[in-house]
Amino acid sequence: MHTLLFLEPGHFHAALTLRAANPRIDPTIHLYARPGPERDAFLALVRSFNARTDEPTGWDVRVHEAADPERALVEERRGDIVVLAGRNRPKLGAVARLHAAGLHVLADKPWLTDGAALPDLERATAGRPLAMDIMTFRHEVVAGLAQKIATDPELVGALDMQAGEPAIDIQSVHHLLKVVNGAPLRRPAWYYDTRIQGDGLVDIQSHMADQAQWILGDGPGFSFERDYELEDARRWTTPVPRELFRASTGLDDFPEALAPQLDAGVLPLACNGEIRYRLRGAPVRQRAEWGQREPEGGGDAHRTTVRGERATVVARRGPETGFRGELHVAPREPGPGFEARLSEKLAAWEGEFPGLSQRPSSLGREIVIPAALHTPHEAHFAMVLDDFLDLLDAGEWPALPAARIRARYTLLARARERCAG
Repeated sequence: MHTLLFLEPGHFHAALTLRAANPRIDPTIHLYARPGPERDAFLALVRSFNARTDEPTGWDVRVHEAADPERALVEERRGDIVVLAGRNRPKLGAVARLHAAGLHVLADKPWLTDGAALPDLERATAGRPLAMDIMTFRHEVVAGLAQKIATDPELVGALDMQAGEPAIDIQSVHHLLKVVNGAPLRRPAWYYDTRIQGDGLVDIQSHMADQAQWILGDGPGFSFERDYELEDARRWTTPVPRELFRASTGLDDFPEALAPQLDAGVLPLACNGEIRYRLRGAPVRQRAEWGQREPEGGGDAHRTTVRGERATVVARRGPETGFRGELHVAPREPGPGFEARLSEKLAAWEGEFPGLSQRPSSLGREIVIPAALHTPHEAHFAMVLDDFLDLLDAGEWPALPAARIRARYTLLARARERCAG
């Protein structure tokens, strides 16, 4: 049985790893954090999981206060797995130190905010103990099916390198003020400091870089020097007025550290970014945008397009879908032949994705996914923890995941260097 240690959880993703009970995890967990609203928010969310009527958890959180929480955690060594989710600038250094101390680490993305942290990347991922980032979208049923179809040579074929558009095009829109787990999300003040949180070229982009690798099949092992060619990177701002800052943080005003950046009381937050590159020759575009407020009845919007020689795959979620995930396949040669091949594939995947069907759509053919296969985003963090336990219990740290991590964070650091300042 494994025991979890939580170090300075400054982001709600840390607590979400505990959303479901796990028989491989000791119910007694240990929290190393200084007093403050971030620690309080973590404890409140864990208590809500314990108190819910439907499948309550039974976590017993032991709080350990220390002037240096990381040092106390390492010296006391009350468990074997450290969960990190919070300030991003110091994160990779912490992962490397915990790794060197012999502790396994599951750390939320992104691991860095710029290239200054790259020297720690190799040390953090060099063999056992294990260090892995939290890539939740791999548990999204729409994303999983899109990857399965996009890598099928009989349905999509090879990626189209000559389309004049990216062969892999990943875009998303998020919101600074949003609702999570049924309540308004409270962001810490440092979230609005890109020197700590990271900007539009490193945060959401870490998920997108992993998705591009996944679409290419994850292997053989990725190498930034061999497999990537960075073509362009740019970032731009979303204005954050004081009223929005107050609503999302619960604080009265911007902290002094952000005062020099304000323009007439408005913070120009460089949270948007676009990266263009080639991955093993395939042109890729990643674009992440942030709006101010989540639309009523809406949420985040995502769109992934994979252009192949035989068909184009479109996974989308946004206003046009009622903020429900949809998956479409547009064949180059539509007709009964393609539909028959698609039906054969869906039947072959019945064990993994039961109940799939297809129907005509404005984009070609829509894959109809039963509601039972959809799981909420908040549930995916516990699933990622379970994946991590699978790797631990297998007794090996596969080289391919480590190579993927190194390659994608090197890409983001190099893109950030293109927009230095």
